Order: sequence, then C-alpha cells, then structure tokens
Amino acid sequence: MINITLPDGSVRQYDDGVNAHAIAESISARLRKATLAAELDGELYDAELPIHGDHSIKLLTFADEGGRWTYRHTGSHILAQAVKRLWPEVKLAIGPAIDNGFYYDFDTEIPFSPEDFPKIEAEMAKIVAENLPLERFELPREEAISFMEEKGEPYKVELIRDLPDGEVISFYRQGEFVDLCAGPHLESTGKCKNIKLMSVAGAYWRGSEKNKMLKRIYATAFEKKSELDDYLHMLEEAKKRDHRKLGKELGLFTIMDEGPGFPFFLPKGMVLRNNLIDYWREVHRRFGYVEISTPIMLNRALWERSGHWDHYKDNMYTTVIDETDFAVKPMNCPGGILVYQTEMRSYRDLPLRMGELGLVHRHELSGALHGLFRVRCFTQDDAHIFMTWEQIKDEIMGVARLFDEVYSTFGLKYTIELSTMPEDHIGDVETWERATNALKEAITELGKEFVINEGDGAFYGPKLDFHLSDCLGRTWQCGTIQLDMQLPERFDLEYTGADGAKHRPVMIHRVVFGSIERFIGVITEHFAGAFPTWLAPVQVKLMDMTDRTREATEAIAAKLEAAGIRTETDLRNEKIGFKIREAQLHKVPYMLIIGDKEVENGVVAVRSRKGGDLGTMTLDAFMARVLDEIRNRTMD
Repeated sequence: MINITLPDGSVRQYDDGVNAHAIAESISARLRKATLAAELDGELYDAELPIHGDHSIKLLTFADEGGRWTYRHTGSHILAQAVKRLWPEVKLAIGPAIDNGFYYDFDTEIPFSPEDFPKIEAEMAKIVAENLPLERFELPREEAISFMEEKGEPYKVELIRDLPDGEVISFYRQGEFVDLCAGPHLESTGKCKNIKLMSVAGAYWRGSEKNKMLKRIYATAFEKKSELDDYLHMLEEAKKRDHRKLGKELGLFTIMDEGPGFPFFLPKGMVLRNNLIDYWREVHRRFGYVEISTPIMLNRALWERSGHWDHYKDNMYTTVIDETDFAVKPMNCPGGILVYQTEMRSYRDLPLRMGELGLVHRHELSGALHGLFRVRCFTQDDAHIFMTWEQIKDEIMGVARLFDEVYSTFGLKYTIELSTMPEDHIGDVETWERATNALKEAITELGKEFVINEGDGAFYGPKLDFHLSDCLGRTWQCGTIQLDMQLPERFDLEYTGADGAKHRPVMIHRVVFGSIERFIGVITEHFAGAFPTWLAPVQVKLMDMTDRTREATEAIAAKLEAAGIRTETDLRNEKIGFKIREAQLHKVPYMLIIGDKEVENGVVAVRSRKGGDLGTMTLDAFMARVLDEIRNRTMD
C-alpha cells in the first residue's frame, strides 16, 4: 500500500500503481469525471499513469491552470494529427499550450489561411469523435532518434539530440499519430471538445531569425461550449477596444515607419497624458514624495557599477562620447542613487521618497513591438525610496495603499504576485530571504492575498507585481514594488544613524502606472476610448443649430474654457443629427446643442454620452455638474 496526501492534509492508502483517476473515483464519481490531470508533488502528471510510492497529490480540473494546460495541450496534438491527415508531407515542430489556448508550428510550403480552418476543424472533430486513447511510451535516445527519422520529422530529431543525458524521452500515441512530448495529456481525444482555430502567423524555429520561418496555427479549447462562446465574444469586444485602433480614431497617438516602437503623441493624446501626469503628481505629493529628474544618458562606469552593463546590456542603446562609452538609460534607478549621494543623509532624512517621470529606452525585438504595450521608449513613473531596515514594512504598506487608491480611481481591480530570487542574481541568499520575508509580511498585514512566482525577481531583489483586471477580465501587469539591498551596497550608500555611526540604507524601486504609455493603452481599452469626464481630451462639444446662434455658441464655449472645461465647437453647416453622431463617435462625454429657443430662454440643451438627452438646464447648472465630475474624478 502507498500513502497519498490530499491538499487538505488528509492521507489515504491505495494499492501501489494506482492512478489519479482511480483516486478521484474513490472520492466521488463527479470528481472522477472532472479530473483532467494531477499535480504529483507539485509536478504535472497524467491522470492515467500509475503512481508508485508515497506522494502528495492535487487532482486538477478545468478550473485549475494545470487542468486547462493539459486540456489545451491535448488540443494541440489533435490539431497536429488533423493537419498531418490532410497534408501528410507537413513537418511537425512544436505545439505547446499557452495562455487561453495553444498553437502548433508546421514546416510547410502550404500558405495556411483562415479559409483552411473549416477543413481542419472538421478533421479535428472526427478525431475527437473517434475518442482515441492517448498512450504514453518511452524510448532510449538512439531508438527515439531512429523512430523520428523513420517518420521524417527532422525537428523532432533535433529536439531529441538536444536533450541532456539521462533525460526521459517520451512519446504520446493517439491512433496513427505519434508525437514527441513530455505530457501530460487527457486520457482520450474524446475528452477535448469545443476547439476553435483562431489565427495563423509566422514563427522562426526556436525563436531565432537565423532559423527557418514556420507556419503557426493558433487555437483555443474550452470544456464547455458556453465558455468558448463567452471567450469569443470577449475577443470581439476586445477588437473594438484595441487601443491601436482607438488611438488612431480618437487622435491620441501614432507610430510611424520612421520610428518603430517610438510613439508620437498627438494633441488630444497629450491632453490625456498630461492629465495622468497631473494626477500622478497630486497623489505623490499627498504620500510624501519629492520629484526629481535625471539625465537620459550616463557613462558606462555607472552602468557597470549598477550591474546593468553585465545583466542588461543587450537591451540598452549605447554610444561613444569623447572616447567614453555611454548608454541611454533603460531604467531610472542609478540616476536616483546619484541624487541620493549629492548630500550627506541622516536617519532623520529617512524614509526619503523620490519620484521621477523618466524617459527610458530599451531595445525590443521588432516582432515584440505592440502599440503602446511594448515600445522602445517610454516614460516610467518611477519612484525610489531610501529607508532603514525598520521602515521597510511601513513603506511597502504605504506604497501598496497608494497603488490601491490609484487603481480604484480607474475602476481597475488587481491581484498581487511575489517574484522570488532568480538564478541570475547578485547578493547572498540570506539577504534575499530577509527581503522576501519583508514583502510577505507587509502585504499580509494589509490583508491582501498574493501568489508566488518562483525565480522571477529582478537580479537585485524580490518584487511584488500588481496585475490589473479590466472590464473584460483581461489582466495587465503594471505596478511593481522591488526591494533592493544590492544597489545600496554597490554604490556604498550611507546614512548617519542615531548612534552616530554609518549605516547602509535599503532601497525600494516602484512604479504604479508601469509606464505612462502602457497605462494609456490599458485604460483606452478598459474604457473603450470613452474616458471619464476628468480624463477625456474633449469634455464638452458645442453645436449650433443655425448661423443665428453661432455668436451665442462661441460665447458659451469661451465661458466653459475659462472655467477649465475642455471644449470644442462644431459650427459647420451640417444637420444637428450628423454633428451629434460624430461627437458620439469621438466619445465626447457631453454635447450642448444651441438653438434659437435655447438662446431665447438662456439655457442649453444637454446630451450625455451615456444618458442621451438630458433636457435643458442653465449653463451655470451644467458647469457645476461637469466641474463636480472633474474635481471628484467621477466614473461614468
């Protein structure tokens, strides 16, 4: 008998060789049906494979990330089998599960397109209906190579040859189809339903532009058809909200061929951007920050001292000035450290909170560029906090409270992820553990939950990442809190303690927006371009009914502008319905229609973007309404 420990800590005994499905069956028939895979001692494991010896187990359903991964990984094999049935000459590359779906890469001269999808999906449906069992088997290295050579799969042969000595080489068979794969998979193809092919793209083999370009088919799969339908509806809504599309339609920003990855902000985009910056400054003043500005370019010696030259050089733009290497800053922190060093610091000066809206540049591969979400230059809303060890918890809690206030202002919910020490790190393990525990304690004391992301910290310290959820349920990583003991050591930072001795401060790196550019992209999609009144580039659009009311319309516009309300007038000789529809397309929060009757009665006819016709009111009453929304940053 073997002992199996369940997630609740209870221990059950089973015959040696039991599998996860049998364990699930012993608990309930319903759980057996829902179980897709298992975590055995924290590692993904096939639900059909025998288990030997004592282990802890977690049974995975589609509600679990590992369960969804297994479900969609099986979908990738079904896709590959269907393509091979339709086009036997196609060569197989790789086909992993990814967030919200899976893909498979093929080497073929066939120009796959969405027009091929119905034929492929029909063949996939046949494979699902055949309910083929997925059978795992292993081969020694040389036999595995011969096996794939016989099948004419050179990419699989290359993968096998690159596996380290002693690595288990496993395959999965479903009917006539066999693929090199570590698993896990569902028990049969019949368990993987509701598959939808999504798109086609090119992808270099192993991600290197030096290798051959392959054809990649993206797809997704859900356990329930209703979930697939909801997902497809969300994608359609996301297309409408694409910030690149809205950025062009609303005149916010553009990216030109002359500067790929370097966004141009247009007048209305600058209004939005400056409003965000004004809000950022207001919040940081209230939370006790001072603002600084540091140079965009600094010499190599600084970047070597900070560690960026060794750990980040491939992402940096460099040049030579007066025979000295310089780098355009990819981060603001070394400059902030130099500011700290401009004068002697005492414990009475700490914590010292310094904010900076610093323009940084990072070299990103052209294929990774994406609107405002992935660019090569951006304004990082940085802050660096210098403090004593005793102040760490309070400062982290203060930053988390600031983040909570900011995200709530935009109606964005969030989750927190704690990233721990990576392999490529500086500093000793003991210091890393102390720093990581400080982050855990602060967030726990605030009553916030977090998940662990092992090994994904910055090279100089652990970090907390804040993942925002927009109105479609999509997540965006924006805010970060990074605790750093290494750079103060590298730069020999000091403060004079109450005991008169020199001490080493601790440093926090943090951003709340992440970058101004990325955050504009996020909120553009979150609001679908219909920004709340306080953020909207144009808050009120005035429209005259006839030439007779033009002078009155212009006078009202001047009064609104004088009150600080951003206003545009539409005095074109067009029908009022046309003007209203155009203002709605530009997502202006309020429209004022000025006709003879309104001028005669000293009122304005008001329409709102959301509420439609609001009737007439005095201009003063309307201004009070709008100014209240601006002052309180009211959400629609």
